[in-house]
Parts: sequence; structure tokens; C-alpha cells
Amino acid sequence: MNLADPTRDDAPTPATSTARVDRGTRVILARARDIYRACLDPEAVACWRAPRGMTARVLRFEPRIGGEFAMEFTYSDATANPGKSGDGRDVFRGSFVELVPNERIVERIAFESDDPAFQGVMTIVTEFTPDRDGTRVTIACHDVPAGISAADHAEGIASSLKNLAAFVE
Repeated sequence: MNLADPTRDDAPTPATSTARVDRGTRVILARARDIYRACLDPEAVACWRAPRGMTARVLRFEPRIGGEFAMEFTYSDATANPGKSGDGRDVFRGSFVELVPNERIVERIAFESDDPAFQGVMTIVTEFTPDRDGTRVTIACHDVPAGISAADHAEGIASSLKNLAAFVE
């Protein structure tokens, strides 16, 4: 399997990727620093990041600029969803591109997949903005692989944000 190296700025983006940006936002009743911390702690990430219907396993996690990570999301019902990596799993690896404490996290990720529709490098930007009720968390996914439907991705982002809120509130 030949994955683009998401740690390289010049990593090629296959034609299967799009310029599409999928976003989700949620006001979370917690301080930005607590949410930021939950995004950089591998045990916390394993608890909240996988959307509903999936579980997460963190395989590698180096929360620093240039640090690498790898994760595996497993579908509860693998017969209904074979996953991007097969066997009911979505496996991806990436790196931290930018870390601005309590304000912004930028990650570049690539899925392990033999299906060209899921290949390419996606950039995930998570921003934390003060809100009178807590912190507005916005996740924007840039260059989403064409095989990920906008509706499924919106649902997944919303589910992860709901999980994050439940974890830190």
C-alpha cells in the first residue's frame, strides 16, 4: 500500500481528493484549555474521537509539532460497513502541523486504503473560540477524499463533537 506521507508539505494529493471542506461546530461547556488538553491526550482521544457506531484505538501519538500519530476506528457492525481500510476498520496516520495552545490544532492525515476514493491527504483544523457559554469548537476538514460522502462526514464530525462535549463537560 502506498500512502502519501502526511508529514511532508509537498505530499501529493491524488486526483481522488476534492477541494471540499466539511465543517462542524459545537459550543462545549468547558474551558478551551480543558478541551485542547483532551485533544492532545491519547487516552482521551481514544474515548471521544470515534463517531457513534465506532470505537477508537490509538496506535501511536506524539502531540508536538511534527509529531506523528496513528489510529484505528472499528465499526460496531462490520458487516454493514466494511470500512475504508477493510475488515470494518478505518486506519489512518498523520502528523501535527500546528499547535496553538487553547486556540488551534492542525493535523494532516491519510487513510490506509487500497480504494483510490479514500486516498489522499486531508487537513483537519480544530479551532477553539471563547463563547459566553463555554468554548465554540469548530472542526474543518480540507481536501476530503472523494469516497467520504458530505452527509456521512457531517454526521461523523457532529458525533465526535458530541462525544468531546460529553467527555469534558
